[in-house]
Amino acid sequence: MSDVTAPTASREALENMVAEADTGGRKPTGVVKRLIFGIALCWALFQLWYASPLPYLLNVGVFNDGQARVIHLCFAFLLAFTSFPAFKRSPRDRVPVTDWILAGLGIVSAGYLLLFYRELSQRSGLPTTPDVVVSVIGVLLLLEAARRAVGPALTAIAALMLIYMFAGPWMPGMLAHKGASLPRAASQMWLTSEGIFGVALGVSTNVVFFFVLFGSLLEKAGAGNYFIQLAFALLGTFRGGPAKAGVVASGMTGMISGSSVANTVTTGTFTIPLMKRVGYSAVKAGAIECAAGVNGQLMPPVMGAAAFLIAEYVGISYAEVVKHAFVPAFLTYGALFYIVDIEAAKAGLRGLPRTSTVPLHQSFLRGLMTICGIIVLSGIVYWGVGWTKDVFGAAASWILGVVLIAAYLGLVRYKARHADLPMDDPSKAIVKVPDFYDTARTGLHYLLPVVVLIWCLMIEQLSPGLSAFWGTMFLIFIMLTQRPLLALFRRERQMGRQLREGFRDLASALESASRNMTSVGIATAAAGIIVGTVSFTGIGLVMTEIVESASGGSLIIMLILTAFICLLLGIGMPTTANYVVVATLMAPVLVEVAQQNDLAVPLVAVHMFVFYFGLMADVHPPVGLAAYAAAAISGADPIKTGLQGFWYEIRTGLLPFIFIFNSELLLIDIGGPFNLVMVIACSIVAMGCFVAATQNWLLTRNRWYETALLLLICFTLFRPAFWLDQFKAPFNARPPAEIAAVAGALPEDQTLRFRAMSQSRSGEDVEKTVRLTMKAGKDGADRLRGAGLVLTPGDKPTVQSVRFGSEAAKYGLAPGDEILAVLVPADRPNRYWMAVPALLLLGVIILLQLRRRRPSEPRPAVAMARP
Repeated sequence: MSDVTAPTASREALENMVAEADTGGRKPTGVVKRLIFGIALCWALFQLWYASPLPYLLNVGVFNDGQARVIHLCFAFLLAFTSFPAFKRSPRDRVPVTDWILAGLGIVSAGYLLLFYRELSQRSGLPTTPDVVVSVIGVLLLLEAARRAVGPALTAIAALMLIYMFAGPWMPGMLAHKGASLPRAASQMWLTSEGIFGVALGVSTNVVFFFVLFGSLLEKAGAGNYFIQLAFALLGTFRGGPAKAGVVASGMTGMISGSSVANTVTTGTFTIPLMKRVGYSAVKAGAIECAAGVNGQLMPPVMGAAAFLIAEYVGISYAEVVKHAFVPAFLTYGALFYIVDIEAAKAGLRGLPRTSTVPLHQSFLRGLMTICGIIVLSGIVYWGVGWTKDVFGAAASWILGVVLIAAYLGLVRYKARHADLPMDDPSKAIVKVPDFYDTARTGLHYLLPVVVLIWCLMIEQLSPGLSAFWGTMFLIFIMLTQRPLLALFRRERQMGRQLREGFRDLASALESASRNMTSVGIATAAAGIIVGTVSFTGIGLVMTEIVESASGGSLIIMLILTAFICLLLGIGMPTTANYVVVATLMAPVLVEVAQQNDLAVPLVAVHMFVFYFGLMADVHPPVGLAAYAAAAISGADPIKTGLQGFWYEIRTGLLPFIFIFNSELLLIDIGGPFNLVMVIACSIVAMGCFVAATQNWLLTRNRWYETALLLLICFTLFRPAFWLDQFKAPFNARPPAEIAAVAGALPEDQTLRFRAMSQSRSGEDVEKTVRLTMKAGKDGADRLRGAGLVLTPGDKPTVQSVRFGSEAAKYGLAPGDEILAVLVPADRPNRYWMAVPALLLLGVIILLQLRRRRPSEPRPAVAMARP
């Protein structure tokens, strides 16, 4: 089969693959199809009602958080059993009676908590026989739903956790614990918020659903096609342009899709065939798109919904998570972009000509003005809002609403003067790249809901769920009106039909969001089994001791072991469940071992570490789902595609190790504007050196010593303080009595470091280094209380109390711990002086490669066919 027709022939297979992974492979017809559609639609409408202020304004249909979680799981049960077949041989065109029975039992089991909500709260910890029976049925049904909707990996881990919970008295050595009775396990897992109905399901209910819905609406409105076409128009003329377009498009669609597989397929059906046509091998084309699709989960603002979970587990705001995640995400995408360029340089590729006849400099300026206009507009919105809030107060939101509607009408009217952006047509060949400016102007109104989202999150400081609700409502307004308005401005007499099309698109987007949320809802609920077992049995302590023993006390070996465990735990799981599992089991291990190695690691750095490595399981064989999806499009072997993609992802695996030792990469404790510039500049150059070393190519093929020197330069630029630490310690120890004075003198949001004598999770006395973020306060003692810590006065202060859930509690401090010393930065030269010799050495390598590089004739561009 030819390259042109193969992608077309496999499109249905790809859609089935995404459905199997995200929405279920069952496609019933007739009444059952309409019933499932209605269930999905009702779930989306319930979530919108629950998030809106209407229940409180009307005092009707008000649900508390616990009740909302139960209803959320009821809908997930219904769709899991009706949409996901039990086995490969199970029917796809109908729903068997047994699945309807299982779905009904799931609703009864969860609905029991809603029906007897008050009675259960009054007898907490004392379950009756019906309570236990319902709990057992509910847990077993959840395991079966997880097996269908998420896969066997999470189900197996959750089942092993349940077995471990009961088998504690018979376990050997350090694995032994007191065990659980059936009533106690039922209470822990089903009847309280300690297990299945815990934090993870709460985040799925309150936050994740709305961002998945936001992305689904954007996709149905046409933003997905717009982003792909925009990326191709921007980069198609460059060397290896289609591959670069795939990288950028995956970054942009990462905020639409919460799935690595869906992200890979969405952009890959367009970019992979184009990459093959310009000279990339099938394996490399699939691997590039696979790596780009997975990295879409690292891109703020959504990060595969993990951003909201990280905020919940670490105890910081969502805006802070986005700030910390931005530079690493930018680096990993920039590095993949560079990898694509290196592969194109090795193959002697070049880009396609542009369709526009405008001179290059004018085209560049037009594109630059468009991009800069968006940036300037965003800046005006962000900083101008503060001014409008000060002047107009609550009325500022209404003023913004009027301005956004006026901008929307203007942009749609502008769009109406030009032809619509064509959808991908597999029957037509691409011989030239469309003009960027002409492409960009067709979808600028898709940015307005993002403006609403940023306004609500950053300015109004609403919760992520409520912010996504208002962004979604504005997006719904766009979906319903963009077609009729285009017809009006073009003087077409089809406004009624276009309005009906808008409603159909809206209903389809609501249904799609609920279907996509099925696996997420089930996964977060099943992950609650792991969370509940860890809190009941103390298995986290066992994990700490195992890792400590295996590493022999070496922090580097411990980090490598933790990364390996995260890769194993993340196999075959979606992003959200993946993060919950690895954060529950491995994050506390990292925190404790790092503290005992005199390294005060920020909590967000620890959680980002486990998140990055858990996510990389989507790439590496033998179960890398994104690799299988990419290979299905490229026609290459999925194992080879996964191995090549994993090799590309090594640069992503480097970053977690860096921000464990250098938290400035997460924009933590930046000393000032100069340090900020140096951090970003040195990180970009360092990542480029790492890519050049691992790909064995800078300007031409490396010599072995050049590769070694590039790795040395990379290490120096990422950790410039390392060499300085060999000559002078970074901190000086001050008497413990000065802790309040030092805390009071620190600038806001800076870090207080101190050593404390505390107890490890195994009960042994250990000395550890702790860091606390100092917020605003009237004095040092008040700022310490803000971090959750109250100390006794005197020359040898001890911990008097620790606030539950505070930063101090998360670092393992407890009453009775003794403060040994306060650590203050030492007076020494700026660490970025060490970047000077590294950059000079890089310059020498570049000169050497320039001298021996020989110009080669690039391959001519060929006509390419769309998939």
